[in-house]
Formats: sequence, C-alpha cells, structure tokens
Amino acid sequence: MNQDVEHQDNGKKQVVIVAMSGQMLLNFAGPADVFTTAGNILQSFGITDGYDVMIVSPTSTKKVDTNIGITINCRLSVTDISGPIDTLIIAGNDLREESQPALATFYDWLVTRTEHNTRRIASICGGAFALAKAGILDGRSATTHWERSEKLSKAYPAVKVNTNPFFTNDGHVYTSAGVSSGIDLALAMVEEDYTKDIAIRVARKLVFYLSRPGFQSQFGALLPSYENEHIGQKTQNWLNEHLHEKLDVDQIADHMNMSKRNFTRVFHKQTGMPPAKFVEKLRVEAARKLLEDTDTPIERIAEQCGLGGLVTMRRIFLRHFMTTPSDYRRAFRTSLKAAGMNELLAPKLANTA
Repeated sequence: MNQDVEHQDNGKKQVVIVAMSGQMLLNFAGPADVFTTAGNILQSFGITDGYDVMIVSPTSTKKVDTNIGITINCRLSVTDISGPIDTLIIAGNDLREESQPALATFYDWLVTRTEHNTRRIASICGGAFALAKAGILDGRSATTHWERSEKLSKAYPAVKVNTNPFFTNDGHVYTSAGVSSGIDLALAMVEEDYTKDIAIRVARKLVFYLSRPGFQSQFGALLPSYENEHIGQKTQNWLNEHLHEKLDVDQIADHMNMSKRNFTRVFHKQTGMPPAKFVEKLRVEAARKLLEDTDTPIERIAEQCGLGGLVTMRRIFLRHFMTTPSDYRRAFRTSLKAAGMNELLAPKLANTA
C-alpha cells in the first residue's frame, strides 16, 4: 500500500530509517530508540506530536539480513514511500558488489529525495556511501566510520570527508560515524526539534551522553598493519625494543643495513611517511596501550615510550587524538577496572579458585 495513502496526518514528524542489509542492529535500532523514547517523554508532558518512526527495507523483499543472523521483516520498503518525509536516515550500507543490483531501485528512489520533500537526510556509518552514490553529498562536508573514510574520499572526491567528528551536518544533510554515532546524531536531532531539555531526558533514559566527549581520531589506529616482510613491519619490530632511547634515522638505517638516504627513500615510498613521523606514531601507540592497560604513572609512560616529559606527551596526544593522556586513560582504560568491577568481583573470583 502506498505510504501516502496509509499514513494519516497526525502531526508527528515522520522518521524513516532505511535498514541496509548485513549491518549491526544498533545502526538502525539505536536511532529508532532515541526518537521513540523522545516521543514517549514528550507525551508525558502532554505534547502529542513527537515522532512517527518507521524502519523500512531498501528492497521490495521487505527483508533485512543483519550480521548477527537475524532477519528483520519490515512492514514497508522505500518504494512504498512517495510523499514528504521529515527525517530520512540511511542506516549502514552493504558494500558488497553482489548486493548492488538488488539496490538499483533503492538508488533510483534515493536520488528523488531532496530538501523540497525531505527536511533532513542523514546517514549512519557506511550509509554515507549511499548518499554519495546518489550525489547528495557532492560539495558537502561529511563523515563516516574512521576505517572507511579514506575509501569514501577516494571513491567520491566531490565529498569533503572529515574523519574527526562523530557527526556533521551541512545544510539539510547529516552524516555520522560508526554505529553508536547514530545515537549521537539522533539525540542532536531531538535537541534541534524539541530543545536541549528533552534531549537530555532522552540521553539520561538511555544512559548515554548528550554530547559524547572526544573525536573519532581517538578510536583509530595511527599505523596500519604491515606484512612481515614489509619495511614498516621490519622497522617496527626493532623500534619496539628501543622506544625509550633517543632515536635518529642513522640508527634505524644502520640496523636495516641501508644507507640513510636509501632507507629514507624506500621507507617513505612504502609507508607513505618519513621515518621520524613513523617513530612518533609508534611511540604514541605504545603510550596509549600503557594508558589503557596499566596504572603506570603518565610521567613514567612518557619516559618509557620516548615521548619526553608530560608537557611534550600532552602536546603530541592533543595533535594525534585531540585529547590529553589523562582524559584518554579515563575513556579507554580496562573497562572492568575503570567501573570498579574488579573490586566487586574479586571475592567471588577468589571463592571459585
């Protein structure tokens, strides 16, 4: 049944979430819970408009396969919707080539959604690729999961990709990073629609930050993985044992049995960065691991990893992660210990030993 005929004008903001196949449930369930919870809170205050949330499939099968083995049976597919939409969210994206022919009708539909018939168009994680394919992101700033940002930038050079924020908006188009960032974006939309107070109430209900601290850069690895025979990996194996030392290119080249000039040229060509930058990133990666897994004082970590003193380490962390070492430790240290669960579980674990 055509959604124009089925949907009655009840004053609610229509939120259409397109659940793409092969994705995590949180991609679409998270934002759906935010808008639904907001509606319930508004209703408790006697405000009856709120949101009308629909999860739809991108294909006529009306079925969505998730990556945890659950198949979602949607009441509608996007082709059933032809009228105005308040908020359209493309949740995730199945990037497998074999899935693209089945999505042809979806993309034909998506290119028809403009600011004239859709107040807000948004994406979660890989959904940015769908918006880019439809030309919706051309000339606009956008973000996606940090692992996919380079791929998005290369595939769609007309898109201004920014990996740092959890979500962005450029005009009526909104994009968000990985999975849980869809919740960040949905909360921001609720605040935009019904004030900060309502958004805070929703965030408290979900035990979530209204404005989550940090940036995506804190989650991504500074260095890629290399094959064993790659010069980057060979260099890294030796450097890991010498990070506490003052290192220069001459020492590293000597270890690799190469001249300084030849080593620098080959290393830059194969890794895409000069040796000095590689060493700094390796030091930072080692320091972040110690911050996550140990109680070692930050001053000592700076020494062990060759990052100098606290001031230097702080400056380097701000440059790479846009946060300080102490704030990074609070956010990423071993979760049970950070939550005080070790002390809680210790007696029980001792009794089972």
